[in-house]
Amino acid sequence: MPLRRRIVYRAIIGLIMVLALSLGVRGVILEMGVRGLYDQITDLRRQISTIKMAIPPLRDLAKKCGIYIGTAVERSHLDIPDYANTLKREFNIITTENALKFGPVHPQPDVYYFDDADYIVRFAEVNGMKVRGHTLVWHQQLPSWVTQGRYTREEWMNILREHIMTVVGRYKGRIYAWDVVNEAITDDGAWRDTIWLRNIGPEYIELAFRWAHEADPQALLFYNDYGAEGLNAKSDAVYNLVKGLLEKGVPIHGVGLQMHISLENPPNPQEVAANIRRLRELGLEVHITEMDVRIRTPARWEDLVRQAEIYREILRVCISTGCKAFVMWGFTDKYSWIPSYFTGYGAALIFDESYEPKPAYYYIAAVLIEHLIKE
Repeated sequence: MPLRRRIVYRAIIGLIMVLALSLGVRGVILEMGVRGLYDQITDLRRQISTIKMAIPPLRDLAKKCGIYIGTAVERSHLDIPDYANTLKREFNIITTENALKFGPVHPQPDVYYFDDADYIVRFAEVNGMKVRGHTLVWHQQLPSWVTQGRYTREEWMNILREHIMTVVGRYKGRIYAWDVVNEAITDDGAWRDTIWLRNIGPEYIELAFRWAHEADPQALLFYNDYGAEGLNAKSDAVYNLVKGLLEKGVPIHGVGLQMHISLENPPNPQEVAANIRRLRELGLEVHITEMDVRIRTPARWEDLVRQAEIYREILRVCISTGCKAFVMWGFTDKYSWIPSYFTGYGAALIFDESYEPKPAYYYIAAVLIEHLIKE
């Protein structure tokens, strides 16, 4: 790296650290009710403005680091200027949050609805982004004709094959990676009892990967799950699953670690690193696919700083172990699934509800810059 750029990046890191300290001080000031708050907040705003102008967009930094950084998106949000502008400025990969799940895209046996997914893929292409298709085989968000259907095993296989071939085939050459099978293993490492397991058997997983590869031989195919980030019974089962698929010659290319975590109980970074390394040793790619860090609300400043530290720890692990993508399940707290599913929690993402960067944003930027300085 040229000396001048290295100096500039070091200066940016210094500014980020100053901001982090200021945020912590601001939290103390707010709680103590100290006079002169106006002057201190004015100074803080000045520092934030300086840092915003100095830091390149995350996507530019990530590209230089050789990784993708991204977020899940909903079609309807792309009509919101602040949302769309922030998205295309900061990220270089997006995941279809709901548009390509079985229920939304295949609501009737002979009916497919591709409008939302088409729009998302076009948005990505226009803005130089890759797309992760999510998800082909899952036990949730299935249409009633599937959940209430009574079919023979052969008919179940035909339903799944036709669905995968149609959906993947439509986006052949346009979707970079697919979450082919999602959440097929329980927390204790057993097969999850799903409609696919009951009616086809565990081989539904192998079949799904083979059909997806047949439909688009160039797409990267992933197994995706939550709670398997560190070292535990579930991650052992995931490891054994994908290892077994590879030994059978099944076309699987990677594992997605979702990383939905809470401030109180984040995964151990050393265990996450060890888990990623063993998957990489199998020849697989690893992506962080759905990261968010939920906080009890109302969030305190010290909580936001600790949240930023967790994002920083996981991104450092991702980069150091050869992880290829760091994707979050949304980017603004204005549109997050957390409050609806975890009562009393929220503030899980790296931009606030007004699209202002939170401490986590700056810590992520700092990790990327630190990596560039070391090169």
